[in-house]
Amino acid sequence: MKTNKISIIGVPMDLGQMRRGVDMGPSAIRYAGVIERLERLRYIIVDLGDIEIGRAERSDVKNVENLRNLKAVAEANEQLAVKVDEAVQSESFPLVLGGDHSIAIGTLAGVAKHYENLGVIWYDAHGDLNTAETSPSGNIHGMPLAVSLGIGHPSLTNIMGYTPKIKPENIVIIGARALDEGERELIKEKGIKVYTMHEIDRLGMTQVMEEAITYLRNRGTDGVHLSLDLDGLDPHDAPGVGTPVIGGISYRESHLAMEMLAESGIITSAEFVEVNPILDERNKTATVAVALMGSLFGEKLL
Repeated sequence: MKTNKISIIGVPMDLGQMRRGVDMGPSAIRYAGVIERLERLRYIIVDLGDIEIGRAERSDVKNVENLRNLKAVAEANEQLAVKVDEAVQSESFPLVLGGDHSIAIGTLAGVAKHYENLGVIWYDAHGDLNTAETSPSGNIHGMPLAVSLGIGHPSLTNIMGYTPKIKPENIVIIGARALDEGERELIKEKGIKVYTMHEIDRLGMTQVMEEAITYLRNRGTDGVHLSLDLDGLDPHDAPGVGTPVIGGISYRESHLAMEMLAESGIITSAEFVEVNPILDERNKTATVAVALMGSLFGEKLL
């Protein structure tokens, strides 16, 4: 974190998957007090409002080449990439509020052009490394990491006019516990570093985060993007997500992870995605997201 200015960008998009409601995520996170929380930490907050999301055309809703809502998702991510690019240019920390995880395509497109060797921490139950060929559903929210590696449909991989955005050796996935067969193969083929729930249980979150931070530093990264899907947490702590998977990271472990990232100072952009108020309990998941943002931006108990 090299600036005290944060640009908040909301992306009320639910077109990357099939369960409605995640488009209300940015509103829920704002309602849970994100701006006030970060202002208390002495940050200058610029709320850039929400990206306008177009409607999916009826012809587009059907899987075009097994890519649901391809045109609308690509257009939204183009818009987002421009906003994120402008935020970085203004020396502001881009904080993107989702929306489904397909928005990471636009966030990374806007961020990566400013770094020679961008690192990524992907805090998620899923790998999001599917392609049209490997995806069981055609939902683009299961593809953003693959797209950012330059693997996928050209209208997604070429956003901002360049590809790839990131290198496989600069990625660390944390919290994985639901990987499709094609994703497992890609992880092995590309040598992507993954800490599944097995490693978190066995090593403990402290060691996992120490190793992840050291790994990215040793790779010579000049910035690190945090992409945090709330389904990385256990559904007990974050029930309002579209694709919950039991046996996830705990609330306290997640705070520890964010606190350690804050101490490391390596994070230069972030997004918090997949908050779905319709599936939530009294805005619990958005409140958790805001609390984790507090820890990421340096909030301490004492």
